Amino acid sequence: MSGAHAAGASFDEDRFIRETEPFRRELRAHCYRMLGSVQEAEDVLQDTYLRAWRSWRRFEGRSSVRVWLYRIATNACLNALQHSERRMLPSSLAAPGDNPDADTGPAATHVRWLEPVPDALITPESENPSVIAATRASVRLAMIASLQHLPGRQRAVLILRDVLDVPAVEVAQMLDMSSAAVKSALQRARARLEQVAPQAEDLTEPTEAKALALLNQYIAAFEQSDLALLEQALRADAALEMTSSGTWFAGNRTCLRFIRRFLGTPGMYRMLPTRANGQPAVAAYRLNETGVHAAFSLVVLTTTTTGIARITLFSDLRLFQTFGFPTIHPADLRE
Repeated sequence: MSGAHAAGASFDEDRFIRETEPFRRELRAHCYRMLGSVQEAEDVLQDTYLRAWRSWRRFEGRSSVRVWLYRIATNACLNALQHSERRMLPSSLAAPGDNPDADTGPAATHVRWLEPVPDALITPESENPSVIAATRASVRLAMIASLQHLPGRQRAVLILRDVLDVPAVEVAQMLDMSSAAVKSALQRARARLEQVAPQAEDLTEPTEAKALALLNQYIAAFEQSDLALLEQALRADAALEMTSSGTWFAGNRTCLRFIRRFLGTPGMYRMLPTRANGQPAVAAYRLNETGVHAAFSLVVLTTTTTGIARITLFSDLRLFQTFGFPTIHPADLRE
């Protein structure tokens, strides 16, 4: 390879990185909305950048780099969805359990569970609070769970139009659809979401200070084994769902009766705060038979102005690595 050719290749790569890298976080969020899985979203994101690199020399600027990347990413997501079942939460499978004292049984191993996403991976590198708030709202667990009820193409159209505000003409070009087909798909997607999304609940988000206070109250309740403190934090209509068993419960009293069975004594749990899906979350560690607090579950809280509305426990311990947490509580590692 001649020196001039090598220099040209280097310049081309530098330009590719400079012009495409700023969109990595928002593209990761987009892939996550489409797929409901952090790892699958990351795999598709890497594939998107590989495809973009291979096509870079043929990219003639007939659209913006951002639109071009979204077209590649969206179609890669649609390809992935052709070979997989939709991801679920326990509340999507059946009615809530009515006996919190009964054995919940083994997990439904055939179910592909929805996964939470760390805010750190998708939060825009922006100082504009409205931009950050909009991103958080678009990845809330309830939103992602609702999107799973849509066929892939309807899901893509709704996200591109209603979340990302991409013009209908550009969406049509991205998905090789007519403008009329885009409009029809969007109408059907909106109608379906109205059927599956909660309508009556007051899920008004609290201030950051209120959300943090509820998170701290939740942590203190488990670390101190204080059921009364947890009761104060929960709404009367609070729900609890667990991917460990596919079970969920509705109503403050029912949830507390179930939690009482596993709360143990003070010191049984240790927790580390984090954020997932734009919501307060914790990495929960439970004391095991060897005397250390081992990874137990990743918990996402739905907080409102009137308390915690939902506790969602994810039992896949690989999520601890995704969120950057060790599998043994750091305090135990130092002792």
